[in-house]
Amino acid sequence: MKKHFHLPPAQGLYDPELEKDACGVGFIAHIKGVPSHQNVLDADQILQAMDHRGACGCEPNTGDGSGIMCGLPHKFLAKVAKQDLGVELPSPGRFAAGLVFLPEDDAERALCKETIQKLVTDAGQQLIGWRDVPQMADLADIGPTARASEPRIEQLFVAAAEGLEGDAFERKLYMIHKQASHLLRGSEDLKQALMFYICSLSTKVIIYKGMLTPAQVLPYFPDLRDQDFETHLAMVHSRFSTNTFPSWDRAQPLRFMSHNGEINTLRGNKNWMRAREGSAESALFGDDLEKLFPVVEPHCSDSGTFDNVLEFLLMNGRTLQEAIMMMVPEAWQKHETMPEEKRAFYEYFSCMMEPWDGPASIAFTDGQYIGATLDRNGLRPSRYYITHDDRVIMGSEVGVLPVDPAIVKEKGRLQPGKMFLVDFKAGRLIPDEELKSDFARVKPYAEWLKDQRIRLADLHPETEPHGFDCESLLPRMQAFGYTAETMKFMLRPLVEQLRDPVGSMGNDSAIACLSDKPRMIYDYFKQLFAQVTNPSIDSIREEVIMSLECYIGPEKNLLEVSPEHCHRLLVDHPILTNEEVAALKHLNSKGWKSRVIDITFDRSEGKAGLQQTLSRIATEAEAAADEGIEMVVLSDRAMGQDRVPVSALMAVGAVHHHLVKQAKRTRIGLAIETGEAREVHHHCLLIGYGADAINPYLAFEALWQARRDGLMDPSLDDDKVVAAYRKGVGKGMLKVMAKMGISTLQSYKGAQIFEALGLKDEVIDVCFVGTASRIQGVSFDVIAEETLRRHNLGFPENVDSRLKQLPNLGEYHWRAEGEKHAWSPMSISSLQIAARKNDESEYWKFAKAINEDSRSRCTLRGLLEFDASSVESIPIEDVEPASEIVKRFCTGAMSFGSISAESHET
Repeated sequence: MKKHFHLPPAQGLYDPELEKDACGVGFIAHIKGVPSHQNVLDADQILQAMDHRGACGCEPNTGDGSGIMCGLPHKFLAKVAKQDLGVELPSPGRFAAGLVFLPEDDAERALCKETIQKLVTDAGQQLIGWRDVPQMADLADIGPTARASEPRIEQLFVAAAEGLEGDAFERKLYMIHKQASHLLRGSEDLKQALMFYICSLSTKVIIYKGMLTPAQVLPYFPDLRDQDFETHLAMVHSRFSTNTFPSWDRAQPLRFMSHNGEINTLRGNKNWMRAREGSAESALFGDDLEKLFPVVEPHCSDSGTFDNVLEFLLMNGRTLQEAIMMMVPEAWQKHETMPEEKRAFYEYFSCMMEPWDGPASIAFTDGQYIGATLDRNGLRPSRYYITHDDRVIMGSEVGVLPVDPAIVKEKGRLQPGKMFLVDFKAGRLIPDEELKSDFARVKPYAEWLKDQRIRLADLHPETEPHGFDCESLLPRMQAFGYTAETMKFMLRPLVEQLRDPVGSMGNDSAIACLSDKPRMIYDYFKQLFAQVTNPSIDSIREEVIMSLECYIGPEKNLLEVSPEHCHRLLVDHPILTNEEVAALKHLNSKGWKSRVIDITFDRSEGKAGLQQTLSRIATEAEAAADEGIEMVVLSDRAMGQDRVPVSALMAVGAVHHHLVKQAKRTRIGLAIETGEAREVHHHCLLIGYGADAINPYLAFEALWQARRDGLMDPSLDDDKVVAAYRKGVGKGMLKVMAKMGISTLQSYKGAQIFEALGLKDEVIDVCFVGTASRIQGVSFDVIAEETLRRHNLGFPENVDSRLKQLPNLGEYHWRAEGEKHAWSPMSISSLQIAARKNDESEYWKFAKAINEDSRSRCTLRGLLEFDASSVESIPIEDVEPASEIVKRFCTGAMSFGSISAESHET
């Protein structure tokens, strides 16, 4: 049988970077740490009870993935090591064991094992041997697809060097498996490189998993059916690869956790983690730390990425509980009754890492502890039982394991943001309040924050902020693409109604890449939504768990704890006033300095000026980071008759991604002072592509002028207008974040929750790395040409030809000389007459007009044509009647509950 083990490459609408999953998770454990084989059997029952939470494809016997993590079964391993390898294993803690997926090809499998042998030897440890793990595919009746990618599975035994034990030995094992993954999974010499995967290599736990259904796990692995296979804990997971391809290595449990949910901030989390590698220093690994990079391995799902970072933190000295609290914090910002010490703990660690946000039920263990936690919204279920015989049972739902009610000591469900933890050494369940209170008192976090935290109010500009220049306002607005509709439909409602305006009938204007008008770069992006965040977040009713507050500025070493880690600037709103940005631009206090980088270019440079300027500002930003500058402000204030502004979004994206690539992004704060951004969508894009804060100075000035022109409430003064605008934008941004299942701006920053429609890869690769742009589209040359056209509207070479008012391009309302629309007044009029008078001739006028409008290149479908050249027609009597065809039409969805099955399937 031909083996298939690679994920498909990025193609069409598919991108392997978007791999996410949602699943069922559970565990059973003896609180006193007493091992037994019954725990394995009960865990299997829990796993099979959650069969509906996993998935299979068209083959009912090919699962998306299932597995079990157990404490290291010393009795069983000692027996099979003697039987199969003829060796006596060292005492518990002095050796490690783990399952390794290996290529089917003999030569490639031998190369993988030789590489690991060398890595073990280089690390000063001893390789005891390899054991073939029995794989009973026929007994388990695994399907053809699972067989086609089935790896060879062997068990690796490694003995600790003399005098090495405990955490020090675990770190050596971590170094071995990370280096092996980097060398082998990325090897171009191995055709089956992605078949190699180390499930676990530890002195405490072992993982058996695969591309299996829950019912297949024990039949497939006879090891698990052996009576001597005894464990004090057993964690199980059933995978539903929501929008991903299933694979053997992506099955869970992972090395330290199992995850049910969706990490909606994944791309940002990965980018920030890569950036932090540049400032990471480890007292435990020393100069070997760089051998562990990249921390996040390629080809990981969102759960796998989370596990990579969790493992990195643990191996560098963080405790399991502390690392989970860092990565999945409670909603502390607006929790007024939270104890000050705990609140200070969360605030301190928010200076070091953003939340990994999204719906999540996470079970975790390192062998000494086992526990679970929920996301701050509690969007995934987790129930637990504690029995009088000292067993704890946790699952994604109640009833996963039959329990006699007479022996139930306690039962309940996890609360949003709360942690459930069993300490096997202490032999007890540690309540959330006790656990977190203990961690909150480890260091004087509140005192550190009080001494080190910088607020915008603490900064005073050395120069006056820019004022209101009404003389140049109109040409500047024209050059930045403002229109009459911008003011009427987008900006004024933000102030007058304190909300982001919403259109009820969609937008039928031409998409940006097909428009004849010089469109803003923001128009090429569409907001994504969370596919598995169900129920969705309500940004109004659940405002208490959402926050726009964010620390910005240089981050310190992620692997240490010190007062200086919270010496950062706390910004309570991403939209800065002119006074606040002036303070940042002239910053020279609190040990911080700033640098302003001009993002305009000389008009005489023409189209070449765009790319040259993007390269220049990225280089200047890197130089500022190297020189120890704490805050960089990108500014287009220099725009004028002979200076053309680069799009603020392109500038921010280019700088952010350049610094991420160089692992220097966390050395600086990045603010943007721009006349371009004004709408909620614009601000979301700027934050989403890495800006820390935004000063939309021209939006302020435009609103001030509208007030002076009598178009707004006269009781508003300039300060109130700015305050109202910031409030309206804030509410709009929270709404957009909620749609994506994200609760905090800190998580949203750099997360790139967008899709590009009509941008060429050359633009994506410089400014918007990792963003999907499925149909390609406009290049730098086109964007530069449109930038110059917009600039020429406000600053024509012949000053006398300057427009006296803002243009009305008819983006939202049809105009004869404006933007193209899919629906014209002629087509709508014909439709109305045809409907009212039952006039067939008017209907055919409508049909002709709408077909012509479609072909006018407003939409992608208008570009499509049927290719009938190679098709032979068939007699109409051979075609199934339409009345029969429609019976097979259905409207599918991920789930139904609010409607009946009949409605759902009709």
